[in-house]
Amino acid sequence: MNKVELSDIQQMLQKQGYIGDHSIAMSIFLAMQLRKPLLVEGPAGVGKTEIAKVMAKALDTDLIRLQCYEGLDSTDALYEWNYQHQLLFLKINERSERKIEQLEDTIFSERFLLKRPILQAITHPKDPVLLIDEVDRADEEFESFLLEVLSDWQVTIPEIGTIEASSRPQIILTGNRTRELSEALRRRCLYLWIDYPDFEKELAIVHAKVPEIDRQFARQICLFMESLRELKLEKTPGISETIDWARALASMHLTHLDKAIVEDTLGVILKDWQDMRHTKDSLSELLEKTGVTSRII
Repeated sequence: MNKVELSDIQQMLQKQGYIGDHSIAMSIFLAMQLRKPLLVEGPAGVGKTEIAKVMAKALDTDLIRLQCYEGLDSTDALYEWNYQHQLLFLKINERSERKIEQLEDTIFSERFLLKRPILQAITHPKDPVLLIDEVDRADEEFESFLLEVLSDWQVTIPEIGTIEASSRPQIILTGNRTRELSEALRRRCLYLWIDYPDFEKELAIVHAKVPEIDRQFARQICLFMESLRELKLEKTPGISETIDWARALASMHLTHLDKAIVEDTLGVILKDWQDMRHTKDSLSELLEKTGVTSRII
């Protein structure tokens, strides 16, 4: 593994346009130094998964991603057999003089093994970054399974035997707090909380990600988003929605917000019909806070 300094992490964040606090760079640095998983929690759309990309860049290695969901099990995370290729192999060799035991040894070999993210990570030729995304969406049973695999660093496949890790991936786990994670998992990780950015930070992010946008227009967009997040919404928009909105508005060569434009483009930043209705009802007040009352139609 390449030796990485704290200054390297800070430069890498800046190079990729990731506007992060000093605490973010420090958390990434310490996770690398201590070789411990980093659990990153926060609202959706605040840049949690980007941290894994930054770390992979800093280490000059591959990023392997496991997207968690309800019902995820070991088959999806570890391995499964390529049944179609196994059947094809048996069909081709049905008149072969090979013994049944020989055929079994062949079809249940790594040749027909489909490696899923965790097995890919621990057998990778170079220590990768393993992103376990939205771990709180998986069931508690999977969380327990994950702890066992990551503590033993080996996988037992009944037909083959035990495969020991040839690499130790750097692990990033992300969560949106849809459920409470176990204390056992939390104890094994370093912890980082990323919240919605303040106005100045969000403005800097917009300038970095959408450099073509007018500076005053970017201020209006960020002021509007700051006010919007004060409403009681089902799905509060994150920085990713701000960036999408800024890009969309800039692509139309607009230079200021007005009521009609906001109403027509709310679907970029809001993904719930009740939130859209609530926002439209509060639109005049939001625009007033943004300082564009003179342009309200």
